[in-house]
Amino acid sequence: MKWVRKRFRHLQIRHKLIAVFLVTSMVAFLVNLFVYLSLNRMLSRIDVVYSTNMSLNEFADDIALMHAGLTGYLETKSTDDLEQYYKYSQEVYNKIQQFNDLPTDNILKLRERNIRKISESYITSAESAVRAKRGRNVQSYTRYYKECSEMYSEINTYIYSLNNETFRINSESFNTLIGSLRYSEMLCLSIFIIVSLMNVLLIVILTGTITKPLTSLSAKANEISVRNPENVEPLEIYTEDEVGNVTRAFNKMLASIKEYIVKIREQMVTESAMKEKSLLMENHLKDAQLKYLQAQINPHFLFNTLNAGAQLAMVEGADRTGEYISNMADFFRYNVKKDNEQVKISEEIELVDSYIYIMNVRYSGEIKFRKDLEEDLLGVVMPSMIIQPIVENCVKHGIMDLEDRQKEIALYLYEEDGFATIEVSDNGNGMDEETIEKILAREPSSVSGEHTDEKSVGLANVLSRLDIFFDNREQVEIKSTIGEGTRVIIRIPMEKETCTE
Repeated sequence: MKWVRKRFRHLQIRHKLIAVFLVTSMVAFLVNLFVYLSLNRMLSRIDVVYSTNMSLNEFADDIALMHAGLTGYLETKSTDDLEQYYKYSQEVYNKIQQFNDLPTDNILKLRERNIRKISESYITSAESAVRAKRGRNVQSYTRYYKECSEMYSEINTYIYSLNNETFRINSESFNTLIGSLRYSEMLCLSIFIIVSLMNVLLIVILTGTITKPLTSLSAKANEISVRNPENVEPLEIYTEDEVGNVTRAFNKMLASIKEYIVKIREQMVTESAMKEKSLLMENHLKDAQLKYLQAQINPHFLFNTLNAGAQLAMVEGADRTGEYISNMADFFRYNVKKDNEQVKISEEIELVDSYIYIMNVRYSGEIKFRKDLEEDLLGVVMPSMIIQPIVENCVKHGIMDLEDRQKEIALYLYEEDGFATIEVSDNGNGMDEETIEKILAREPSSVSGEHTDEKSVGLANVLSRLDIFFDNREQVEIKSTIGEGTRVIIRIPMEKETCTE
């Protein structure tokens, strides 16, 4: 017993828990198995007790339905009654095959034999009555039916007598089985109580071996918190399990606290120097923020200057130049005012119109741009600078190098499955599947020629801002064929409120 205790103390906590769990589970399994087998055996014997009565009742029901079908057919010549007769005639025939057919001194077996013989005669007479009915021999089927009725009455008498006698015998057996069942119940309850007490005892012993060292460890920790750690003695180690390892680590920690106190004093000087560096970093951050605010002045100055140029061109009669400069001013104004804001789809499309106009002036009208928009969707809200960067990628990486065909870009807006769907397509060079996968994965530099220091907004940036704005509920699809063109399809949810005019 001492060897077992010593061995148990050196086990890891996991192994202790597994051992106790296996023991208690095995005992519980054996008890449950014993209870299950005992109850199952008793229930099986109870089922057997009344199986004879159940069989006799089923046979009585079948022959009653057979006789009812025969009576109905002979009286009305109904097809349903004839089907009922044949159905239950077969059931009766199958059941009487299970009855005793041998001479015997047993009163119960003898009555079974009588029921079988009379039932066989009944089936024979019933068949003769059916054939006579079909031959329209009224005298014959009347005679056979009379014989069947007499035999049916006699069969019921035998069934009733046999049922009563069997029930009386089965009731005596049932009372005996009930007594045995109650005894088994008391035995199983006693075993269950004993096993439960054993399990509780094992759990108490196991928890004691685990919690006792932990309690000592907790008390020692409280002692350190209220006293000078230099005056606290280390803990004694009782076990070699995880708690013992924790106790060793605690003792090492206690030994290190003195050194730590000394280091704290030294670190106070270092911390003071770090605070000075932190203040210096805050000053640099404020300088950077100021420079950012100053940098915002340049775009405002640019589109204000462009507006002035557009007005001057109008005064001098250079209408096309004025329109070009006006579109340039609108384009830059949108970039400055709408950055990181939510806008209507209609505003995004206006920006695309300005961009296409500028590109056509730049490239002598080479770009053919067409739109097909559902008016009801123009007020749907989305983040700014989404559609124009996609169109810009179509121009730069799709159609700009085309020489063998017209450069075409199409913009569609329609509703599909509850989403406002924006589709931008071109007939340009197309992209391979690897590039498409990188774009959909929101990887920077996904499109050839797109660099992290580039001023334009890349597709990865566009998709990332869509993810943030719609909480990843939008759907993005890119379809492309090398040499034929690319389609970018963005489906945005419509749960958000649309912009009002």
